[in-house]
Amino acid sequence: MVIIMNFTGTIWRPPYEAWSALLQVTAGCTHHNCKFCTLYDDLPFKFKMSSIDEIESDLKELSEMSPNSLRLFLTGANPFVLSTDKLKNIARLSKQYLQKLDSIGCFARITDITPKSITELKELRTIGYNRITIGVETGDDIALEFMNKGYSSKDILLQCKKLEEANIDYNVFYLTGIYGKNKSIQGVKNTANIFNQLHPKIIGASMLTVFNTSKLYSEIQHENWQEESEIEKLNELKLLIENLNINTHFAALGSSNAFNFQGKIPNEKQKLIEYIDSILSNYTENQLKSYRTNLKHL
Repeated sequence: MVIIMNFTGTIWRPPYEAWSALLQVTAGCTHHNCKFCTLYDDLPFKFKMSSIDEIESDLKELSEMSPNSLRLFLTGANPFVLSTDKLKNIARLSKQYLQKLDSIGCFARITDITPKSITELKELRTIGYNRITIGVETGDDIALEFMNKGYSSKDILLQCKKLEEANIDYNVFYLTGIYGKNKSIQGVKNTANIFNQLHPKIIGASMLTVFNTSKLYSEIQHENWQEESEIEKLNELKLLIENLNINTHFAALGSSNAFNFQGKIPNEKQKLIEYIDSILSNYTENQLKSYRTNLKHL
């Protein structure tokens, strides 16, 4: 079978969505202003929605390739920014072609949730939207502002609690190294304070990798920000795990992490800490830095 589905640029999805069928409904990011991010730099535009004709054509092909798909993941940096009516229309169309479809996941920004009422979110949950993945990165306001995330820690609390009220499962991503050299201790404590008031199903951890095309690289060149060492990043990650006291699944997966590991919190917290300690005991900064330096793309 010749695959002719519509995909634009590099396609990103969380590691835990590896078994989901992928459907492009948007391309690019509505924000596209985070200083560390280069994920969508290969696109000739900032953001666009796929036409309904394209979406339906891709769903038809998906129904032929994977007729028994139970999970669907909508690609693009933040498809959840689409209006409730558009999201509902996409869900109805998806279930028309994938009749065993159980749930629909996607990436979202905190600001995508803001205009949606609890009633609208409940409607989206009823029609299948679940497993929303949000790159919150941190709960520290200084880092959020410096990195141009476009929202505050209070926004994270408010909007994630709306998802919880609507019974929508969600996952958050944490960006290890986001605070800069010698600033992580308070940043981690502020983040743990926010996370501990929420109920994410998964806390995914990525590790900051500064590419020379990013705005953050320019900040470093102008001596406005200094990157943590690899050992500092691992100690930061360890401190976050130590300070989390909610029931969640912690997962440091994906290529930005030189070592992949995961486990339940709180039950496997000590196991996670011991694993990080073993890395710190067996690898030097130069060895760890070599991985980061040779990482050409996420």
